[in-house]
Amino acid sequence: MTADHVFAALASPARRELLRLLLDEGAQPAGRLAERFDMSRPSVSEHLKVLRDAGLVAETRKGRERHYRLEAGPLLEIRDWLTPYERFWRERLTALTSLLDEMDGNAAEQGRQDG
Repeated sequence: MTADHVFAALASPARRELLRLLLDEGAQPAGRLAERFDMSRPSVSEHLKVLRDAGLVAETRKGRERHYRLEAGPLLEIRDWLTPYERFWRERLTALTSLLDEMDGNAAEQGRQDG
């Protein structure tokens, strides 16, 4: 799958919540996942299909049930894509912190001179 498929799958809050549940609670049947949502079971199944098509979950059958588990591999490509932006914001926030510290120091110095 491409990064575009993964981003499209992650665009839905319901699908992000499904991934979070699978991360926090491990593999589980579709029915148990569907119980956690205020939508029909077929709607949850459609969200799971989108996640499966994007490679973010794997499906196995156990009898009549379909069990889903998280497949985090495609998220590595997204992480790699986001890394330069994280670096960009970290540098900006560091510069802002330095500026605010400098302004605070100047204000304190001005207060001593006025006092």
